[in-house]
Amino acid sequence: MNWRRSLLSAFIVLTFAYAPEGLAADVAATDDPRTGDAATTPARRPFEPSEELIYEAEFSKLLLRGINIAEFKFTAGRAPAASVVKATDAAPAANVVKTANASSASNEAAAAPLLFTGDIVSRGWFRKIFGINFHYHVESTVESKSFQILRTTKLDEQGKRVRTSEAVFDRAADKITWTELDPNNPARPPRVVSSPLADTSHDIITAIYFLRTQKLTPGQTFELSISDSGAVYRVPVKVLAEKKRLKSIVGRVAVVRVEIEIFGKGRLIEENGRMSLWMTNDERHLPVRARIDSDLGTLDINLKSINKNMRP
Repeated sequence: MNWRRSLLSAFIVLTFAYAPEGLAADVAATDDPRTGDAATTPARRPFEPSEELIYEAEFSKLLLRGINIAEFKFTAGRAPAASVVKATDAAPAANVVKTANASSASNEAAAAPLLFTGDIVSRGWFRKIFGINFHYHVESTVESKSFQILRTTKLDEQGKRVRTSEAVFDRAADKITWTELDPNNPARPPRVVSSPLADTSHDIITAIYFLRTQKLTPGQTFELSISDSGAVYRVPVKVLAEKKRLKSIVGRVAVVRVEIEIFGKGRLIEENGRMSLWMTNDERHLPVRARIDSDLGTLDINLKSINKNMRP
């Protein structure tokens, strides 16, 4: 069984949301909140100019209670100002070109794409419980104005098994192309999966941040279009009210609970399970807690550290 996929998906897919119909965006002149298309420059987003979030994952089952098995670290910022990713009909989304004759450093920074990273590493107890160590690193490049995903690169290490992959979101060709390589076996042919792009505007990690730019209202139900490893999934979502404030590192805060149905046949994880995510009910929509209940046990993921504005 792929423990990395279950653990990673369990947390990240909780926030696989770009807004459903009728969901108002905290972005100036948004034409379609599902795709993030915008006619003007977006307002300052809650994670800009840069942010680092660190979470701890605790596993419980039977006599095991609150065993720390993994650390999640997510960062948001800008890609190097020396490069700009173009996403137009004339140039595929994956094309990367050098910034030419920029009028100023600030203009270069404004034109630079957004860069989101996720880094997940196992703790000692994970090896004792599941018999493996893992490290998972993902980098996602996003066009700043439209918030549309351009490219995703991943490093997946599970013990001696290592895989690298790249997903290219080509809107000119209306296609997602995912390519996986085995660095330990260069002679092995690459694994390639292609799917129609359609309305898919996000990968796993960028959906977390796009969701934080949206307004969530208890009682909403909608369906997500999610791309992972070249495939596209449709996932039902519910937004629920929480009467009690939640204790967190940012104090006792009002939250909403988001339930994502990613478990089940034909879904991202074909197992029995349930997921819930708690986000602050304010303009930050800060994910402060997640819980995954499955046949394996319960995984609680809590925000432990925030580092804002890491770089000027």
